[in-house]
Amino acid sequence: MKFNQALYFITDSSDLEEDKFLNIVEEALIGGVDLIQLREKTKSDREFLDIAFKIKNLTDKYNTPLIIDDRIDIALIVDASGIHLGQDDINIKYARKILGKDKIIGSTTKTLSQAIEAENDGADYLGVGAIFNTTTKVKTIITKISTLNEICDNTNIPVFAIGGINDINYKVLENSNINGICTVSAIMKSENPREYTKEFKEKISNMIKNKSTV
Repeated sequence: MKFNQALYFITDSSDLEEDKFLNIVEEALIGGVDLIQLREKTKSDREFLDIAFKIKNLTDKYNTPLIIDDRIDIALIVDASGIHLGQDDINIKYARKILGKDKIIGSTTKTLSQAIEAENDGADYLGVGAIFNTTTKVKTIITKISTLNEICDNTNIPVFAIGGINDINYKVLENSNINGICTVSAIMKSENPREYTKEFKEKISNMIKNKSTV
């Protein structure tokens, strides 16, 4: 599946009413995010599935790929565009057998060896980080920019930098051969998600060297 690469939005519904959460997602879609990952670490299976269907309706409306974090079952049920897997999740090879060749599979990697293994196993893109400390409720392990650059230079699939990146500190990546940037809080906590997304995407697009699609 082909997908644009500049700005990858990862959701965080923590402490938000559902209507507010869905509104932020839709505003980000209107603003032009290229991919959306639905990440729910605390919801029950039924709650996760329910919100996944609602997000899928929005991503379909704006013709944007929906990636589900971790949960292959939910990705299949809602017919998401793909799935994102961490180092402790199911192996990419097995995920590919389940999902088929046309779905997107992303992998979180923090080292060159992890990145090469993920690519060899069939990942379509890599999420590398965290570049900065994050405010999301996940454990943060900082990845050096030198490691990010090493991964970019030694793999042949799109690389997204992730972790605490916003429209100000993103400039630290201007010499990296990344394909795009993942962001969570920068959009989720913005006062105007639509305009923030639009302006941030423009900045990223002007910075990154590779603006192609895969």
